[in-house]
Amino acid sequence: MKVIVFGATGTVGKLAVEAMLDAGHHVTAFARTPARIGLDDPNLSLAAGDALNEGDVADALAGHDAVVITLGSGMSRKSVIRSRGTMNVIRGMQRHGVRRLICQSTLGAHESWSNLNFYWKRIMFGALLRPVFKDHELQEQLVRASGLDWTIVRPAGFTDGVAAGVLHEDIAPTERRLSLKIGRREVADFLTRQLTDRRYSHRAVGISH
Repeated sequence: MKVIVFGATGTVGKLAVEAMLDAGHHVTAFARTPARIGLDDPNLSLAAGDALNEGDVADALAGHDAVVITLGSGMSRKSVIRSRGTMNVIRGMQRHGVRRLICQSTLGAHESWSNLNFYWKRIMFGALLRPVFKDHELQEQLVRASGLDWTIVRPAGFTDGVAAGVLHEDIAPTERRLSLKIGRREVADFLTRQLTDRRYSHRAVGISH
């Protein structure tokens, strides 16, 4: 499968590119400076561009079978790259007839808010990361309304390595017994799985230990 990853040099995006290459896919890494990904693979292509530039996005999308969005804003808490970048991706997909979209969001968005504890509700998403959280919620609304074959992946808080305990997926809104942690590589592997496993098509699925 020919896949393009938006946000390919981010902490999860790079691992997702690696996982998809390992799974035998042909991967295009889209980022402002894609060479930063530091990978050398015959099945890897680099596409330099800005996700906020609709033309850059549309040009890069042509000829792909699936799209994975792992857009983020680094240390910036006021960026709207998730929603605006995702809107540009959706428009480009519609223009070029690309159907499969896998979008990384966050656990806590919309109906999964009830999965969070006090710390995440009041301190992180309620105050420190409130603009980021609202941008994720808008991003999800755009994906749901896109008319594409979409899956939204909602990971818990990222850790290095593998978080302790059982990895839960497709988390019910009533589930409270979660560590709210997940390894970045686990997220990358889950994103990769969605390329060939359609059980979560037109679903938003939470993943957390």
